[in-house]
Amino acid sequence: MSGAEANGDVVPNDPTNVCSAAEFEKDEFTTKPKVPPIVFKDTFDILNEFQSLMRHIEPHLSDDDRSSLEELRVYVVENEGSWALGDNCLNFIGKVLREPDIPIDARVRLMNILSVAALKDDVILILHQDRRDHVLMSYAHNIDRLSVSEQESVSVFLCNLFENTTTSEWLLYISEWSGSNNSQLSNIRVTTKVAVTALLADQERLKEHGTALMYNLATKEVKTVVFDDVATELAMAILQFLTSEQCEEHTFRALKALLRFTTIAHNEVPALIKMIGPDPETFRGISDRVNEIVDQLGSKVRNARGF
Repeated sequence: MSGAEANGDVVPNDPTNVCSAAEFEKDEFTTKPKVPPIVFKDTFDILNEFQSLMRHIEPHLSDDDRSSLEELRVYVVENEGSWALGDNCLNFIGKVLREPDIPIDARVRLMNILSVAALKDDVILILHQDRRDHVLMSYAHNIDRLSVSEQESVSVFLCNLFENTTTSEWLLYISEWSGSNNSQLSNIRVTTKVAVTALLADQERLKEHGTALMYNLATKEVKTVVFDDVATELAMAILQFLTSEQCEEHTFRALKALLRFTTIAHNEVPALIKMIGPDPETFRGISDRVNEIVDQLGSKVRNARGF
């Protein structure tokens, strides 16, 4: 049983099957991805998260903030539609995530609440409203400067956004916007940074989220030059991750993502595997489903141009 299963979370159906590239394509007539992503549905006690958030931020709240917090409660706890959220909601979220006098635990609680909201199919409307200030992705981009607890909440938020096709595509937008210090960012670059940071972290919970993000990214069919470059960067992080001994579930997710990336950057990634390793054969014998991926990776490496 995987870590996600042990926590009551959702994992891909029948994970022993190694999907072909065609099987990774989304069904354009549904809002759910064709390949079930790894998400974390039962991780948080949502009422406790709200109560804790309120305790931490009560001294900092304006009347508008209190209204926004109540609207967010109605949306998430009472499962109402996004119509319940007023125009000030993103301003409230930005205040909690940005103001230095707001306690760290308040930001963690808010992101946990948003992780539950991320599973709703109409949360895309909120994300589209964030196109001007990029509050959520600007915060996520700073993951390497956040506390471990904040990193965990950010990474699970991004994992859960893969629950629906529209929100998973939002994570991969390539349109650039200005971050701090006039740096040029995009959603796909931020998503990549969060995935790599979580994957290569020392903490097991972050590895759980990082391998889930890698798996989820590998389910996407994105035909752009930008994603070709991203696939190579993700593959390099996976190879680094695999130099240390990992549990079977994490090894499976990482190898399966690596296999998918060999079909996106079909020369670059097999070349990386060949040049810097580890050799896929290293993982033979861990489990039958891992053996199947090892066979396919070996074929990709042998058939790569120049080898």
